[in-house]
Amino acid sequence: MSIQATLDRLKAGNERFVADKLDGKLQDANRRTELTAGQQPHTIVLSCADSRVVPELAFDTGLGELFVLRVAGNVANSSTIASIEYAVAHCGSKLIVVMGHQSCGAVTAAAAGGDNGYNLNHLLSHITPALSKAQEGAAINDIVKINAELTAKELAARSTIIGNAVASGDVKIVPAYYNLDSGKVDFL
Repeated sequence: MSIQATLDRLKAGNERFVADKLDGKLQDANRRTELTAGQQPHTIVLSCADSRVVPELAFDTGLGELFVLRVAGNVANSSTIASIEYAVAHCGSKLIVVMGHQSCGAVTAAAAGGDNGYNLNHLLSHITPALSKAQEGAAINDIVKINAELTAKELAARSTIIGNAVASGDVKIVPAYYNLDSGKVDFL
């Protein structure tokens, strides 16, 4: 499947999700059995850990179709980058979607500043570039979109494996924004 066909498949799945017409394919015992031999997810999704954002549902996909990484603020840290490298190098994934979402708590916390403790401060530091790039007084949802766009660029810049795959045209990285109220995914 081409990269464009993969992206079109995600868009069609999201249209079904928004319309409450999920097809529920590839979610049965036969599919589980097929996948015991290995995985070849067509898309990698770096998404927020927010419980309201579920990529497999939002794109109406089945088992083995998505390689999903979820971390607050959909940040590119060493662990998420390494996991994405694995999927690119060993699973044959051709599309990477970096998906932020409406009313992201991590972006809201980063914008608010303050001391949130060592671990959360470290996580939120990955969102600082989006805060710096945003216009003064920008809405949180605008910063979320900037964060997804910057994270998408960062994946290729911080990883030789991902960067080379993008440069050769074997992989495409697309930032996206999930609307909590409608379920619609906007590709940025």
